[in-house]
Amino acid sequence: MAADLSQIVKAYDVRGVVPDQWDEALAELFGAAFVQVTGASAVVVGHDMRPSSPGLSGAFARGAAGRGADVTLIGLCSTDQLYYASGALGLPGAMFTASHNPARYNGIKMCRAGAAPVGQDTGLAEIRELAEKWLESGAPGPAPRTGTITRRDTLDDYAAHLRSLVDVASIRPLKVVVDAGNGMGGHTVPTVFAGLPLDVVPLYFELDGTFPNHEANPLDPANIVDLQRRVREEGADLGLAFDGDADRCFVVDERGEPVPPSAITALVAARELARNGGKGVIIHNLITSWTVPEVVRENGGTPVRTRVGHSFIKAEMASSGAIFGGEHSAHYYFKDFWNADTGMLAALHVLAALGGQPGTLSALVAQYDRYTGSGEINSTVADQAARLDAIRSAYAGRPDVTLDELDGLTVTAADWWFNVRPSNTEPLLRLNAEARDEATMTKVRDEALAIIRG
Repeated sequence: MAADLSQIVKAYDVRGVVPDQWDEALAELFGAAFVQVTGASAVVVGHDMRPSSPGLSGAFARGAAGRGADVTLIGLCSTDQLYYASGALGLPGAMFTASHNPARYNGIKMCRAGAAPVGQDTGLAEIRELAEKWLESGAPGPAPRTGTITRRDTLDDYAAHLRSLVDVASIRPLKVVVDAGNGMGGHTVPTVFAGLPLDVVPLYFELDGTFPNHEANPLDPANIVDLQRRVREEGADLGLAFDGDADRCFVVDERGEPVPPSAITALVAARELARNGGKGVIIHNLITSWTVPEVVRENGGTPVRTRVGHSFIKAEMASSGAIFGGEHSAHYYFKDFWNADTGMLAALHVLAALGGQPGTLSALVAQYDRYTGSGEINSTVADQAARLDAIRSAYAGRPDVTLDELDGLTVTAADWWFNVRPSNTEPLLRLNAEARDEATMTKVRDEALAIIRG
């Protein structure tokens, strides 16, 4: 096919419509290029439940084996299960998924051994260049040897590893509604939760990459309506929602109210610090709540603020030796999980925290949810740089605020802050605001939006 790889090779992964933008022939070239660039003698490959995933992952495996690498196919898995396999087996890996994108899409998330990310600056650009070259001139000649392709099931080992990191066996019985969104949570949750004192009410556990019930993106409020209703109907203690490849987890309390990912970050940070003797670095991106660094300091830890994006978090995790990191988008990263993100491990922490005391989840997380946030508000703009300049000009001369440009522009005062970041892929500015009370947050949010929207 005459593929335009600039359209499908993104900052952190490959993602596009199948077969319009890419197909199995191109997946095979990606497999060969992945081995060539990483120098891998062996790789591990997994895939989600999308109709195109088995064929694409099989083609990638053939391409990798053709360049001499031995391939371990782990079949259906969540993205964090692939990271587990990469870490436990010490192998570079490739996960075929388009996360929460619609059914027509598919993609590849690639990593080096130990789940170290492969992005534009860490090999993905070179993989794209090789694939483009081979698209034009034909695939490379045969390697000195052809690798083997074998199958291995890692689900039980993945579940056992997660349960070894959180003591959930002694918690009180809990009723939990789990919305898998027809994604990979329906595959992993039954095994990870097996034997725990949980009454699990399953929602949409049937693996179906056409997503017949709702998009598998729990950050969109429309996609957790069913979960919220079911939690209330069942009188459940909490609800969990996973995205399509089950690497993100979103939590609702016993009232069906969403628990902000920042509050989950703060809760898990406190627990991870306790596990590590009250010492350790905790990473948080710059649009998580003020609560996160406050809780980290209160529990003896050192908060480190980073840009938004998993490549920045993972790089900082590695360089600082951080024990945990969290993002506003419900990605949670653990040192004990090769610095990779796993929503399932965060979910186990929430279950352990709730089940280890008699109160409700809403009462438990109140101490980790101290401020009022706007959530992320997107505005389409004609000129991102000009609107950012307008905000900078509006606030630069004020003695009561500070400005920083770690990622976009952050304006901070004593009782509030907001951040405006440009999208890398769309003509959007993303606003996040937070304040000590609702009225202040509303005022700050509306002032910023008035400037952004001109």
